Amino acid sequence: MAVLTEIEEDELDEEPGEVIESAPPQKVGEERQLTTNSPIKKKLLKRGIGWETPNFNDHVTVHYVGTLLDGRKLGSTRVSDSPVTFTLGQSEVYAGLDDGIVTMKKGEVALFTLPVAESGGIPRGTNSVVQFEVELVSWIAVVDVCKDGGIIKKIMEKGKGNDRPGDLDAVLVKYRVALVDGTVVAETPEGGVEFYVNDGHVLPRLPKVIMTMTRGEKAELIFQPQYAFGETGREAGSGFHSIPPDSVLHVNIELVSFKPVINVTGDSMVIKKILKEGEGAFTANEGANVTVSYTAMLEDGTVFEKRGIDETQPLKFVTDEEQVITGLDRAVATMKKGEKAIISIHPDYAFGNVEVRENMVIVPPGSKVIYDIEVIDFIKEKAPWELNNTEKIEVAGRKKDEGNLLFKSGKYQRAAKKYDKAADFVSEDGSFSDDEQKLAKSLRVSCWLNGAACCLKLNDFAGAIKLCTQVLDVESHNVKALYRRAQAYIETGDFLLADVDIKKALEVDPQNREVKMLKMKVKQLQADSDKKDAKLYENMFAHKTKRLKVDKEEDEVVKTEMDNVGDSATASDGGLIIDSC
Repeated sequence: MAVLTEIEEDELDEEPGEVIESAPPQKVGEERQLTTNSPIKKKLLKRGIGWETPNFNDHVTVHYVGTLLDGRKLGSTRVSDSPVTFTLGQSEVYAGLDDGIVTMKKGEVALFTLPVAESGGIPRGTNSVVQFEVELVSWIAVVDVCKDGGIIKKIMEKGKGNDRPGDLDAVLVKYRVALVDGTVVAETPEGGVEFYVNDGHVLPRLPKVIMTMTRGEKAELIFQPQYAFGETGREAGSGFHSIPPDSVLHVNIELVSFKPVINVTGDSMVIKKILKEGEGAFTANEGANVTVSYTAMLEDGTVFEKRGIDETQPLKFVTDEEQVITGLDRAVATMKKGEKAIISIHPDYAFGNVEVRENMVIVPPGSKVIYDIEVIDFIKEKAPWELNNTEKIEVAGRKKDEGNLLFKSGKYQRAAKKYDKAADFVSEDGSFSDDEQKLAKSLRVSCWLNGAACCLKLNDFAGAIKLCTQVLDVESHNVKALYRRAQAYIETGDFLLADVDIKKALEVDPQNREVKMLKMKVKQLQADSDKKDAKLYENMFAHKTKRLKVDKEEDEVVKTEMDNVGDSATASDGGLIIDSC
């Protein structure tokens, strides 16, 4: 048999745990090594519950019986029938046994075979081993929140689901804060207290802990002084008893619930607090026909409008069509069917600095408004793949017409979106017949050209160039595309490229008045640019000539001064010559 060198053996090593992770589930009665390199063997005697296993630093509770191969006992909890609790990773029961326990599930029973540790008179030989039969009764997960031992969290009762609060969310929390001697220094009312995570509460680092918790989770926390109130402590007040300097704090905490809060516009001017999650995965995004009920209020609670409340009719509108104030429009587009939320809207996304009268109530200029709203239902606009070819062409034509109306009214941003959507419905996917393809191509080109016109109005010259180039890829002599791309090139200072497009356009349509005028404009701009460059170079040359003249004069002065110094040194006692040695 070939003998492997030490290097070859190292090359064949596998990462710890790879065998277990890649192998099929262990069967009852089967024995395996924990890993390829581990001297520990595990024989499964009884399956556990679930899929979770403890981690190092967790507090585990186990029954165990330890024996040598000759039958001598190393210890047992079965005698008193009292399981033992200890911290994994500290080798509190037997060296190496912790490595086996971290592979176990709750309720699992396993037999571990380990090398004999050097201790208490146990004979140590080449083949000496011990065996531990272990039952994992339970464990408490322990989390080092700040990774430095400053805040330790023991999970006493797991929460529901995997969702955790974000820094904007509103949380309902119960807690009890005590000193090491048990003196309670702060405690919530029986129902708990609600606050926004990023506002902080009680302890400066409590938000960091809360963002690690799930709904319904209960935990015990230990705050070291540097994460509590440090060397100064805290005086009594604001619901606190006094806290001495350098105090370690013990906190019992429960995350009762939380309400997700969404920064809808990204600038914190439209904030949505979800009161009730909606159904499914889809939201009432752009172009959906929505039905909503709401109560609209000022910040002081004054109601200025109700829809779908107290016998009023719900409001129906299409999202992204400016049929309601911008903030409400943007927020509803993020909501699901059945979702309830509180939406806070800054004046910039509401009525601005205009006074508005709604149902005999005046909304003063610059007012922040709040909507308590529910999405009753919505019908999403069908996607292109949900339509047949005739329907695609009809929808594209309708959206193009809607874009034209928006363009005429100066709403270029919205018009551009309409053209973009229209083009998507007639994209070249190979499904159109020859006749349909002609219509689809015509619509596509028209939408791209109109979109380019919007880009020019919005000073998005790169966007205009891109859209015109798309047109020219399929119609290389399209005069409008050449004309609009030339306009964009002029605005970006690319007069040469603009001139190329203008010449191509005039080859196709020599009498086109707009193109001729654009040619004259480019010619004048290029001439102005050339003059400016010539003047710049002239000034640079004149400055350089003047500098050379000054430098020459300075050199003459320096030469004269040095000559004088030399003459003076020669007439002296030779000191300069001596120093130079």
